[in-house]
Amino acid sequence: MTPEANTPDHDEPIRPHTYDGIQEYDKRMPNWWLLTFYGAIVFWVGYWFYYQTAAIGPSSTVAIEQEMQRIQAARLANTSQLDDGSLWQMSRNAVFVDAGRATYNTTCASCHREDMRGTDAGGIGPNLLDDVWIHGGKPTDLYHVVDKGVLEKGMPSWGPVIGAKKTSEVVAYILSHHAEPK
Repeated sequence: MTPEANTPDHDEPIRPHTYDGIQEYDKRMPNWWLLTFYGAIVFWVGYWFYYQTAAIGPSSTVAIEQEMQRIQAARLANTSQLDDGSLWQMSRNAVFVDAGRATYNTTCASCHREDMRGTDAGGIGPNLLDDVWIHGGKPTDLYHVVDKGVLEKGMPSWGPVIGAKKTSEVVAYILSHHAEPK
């Protein structure tokens, strides 16, 4: 290389320090880099305000609890054997209860009323909030009634219509209004 190749082509200032024989040009940072840097600062301020100061977003504890309930709901939904214990667990899981509420309101509320008070409040189906169960008081009995129905009493079989998963969600929603017996 010729000495002319080592000389700069332009007249930009060089920083006064030298490190290992290397000198730096005194240039501005590129605009894209500055925009990224300032954008990150603005994002941080917005994130901090949203989650910490105003507490609009869920806290990390709440987010973890919601995710754990979703995981538990997925595990319970894949249970091949439904028994009283698993139905009670489903009734304590917010994911199952919310899904069951939606199905209940579209299929069961027409007879049992949206408030679940049934004939006590002018509906045609029995009250689901009291402790009197016509066809057995265990969760599996309730599942069987929703799934197979009781045609002599006017209860249709919902199992073939909504499927096993939605049937267990409806049962979980109904059980969520009751205390588990000791």
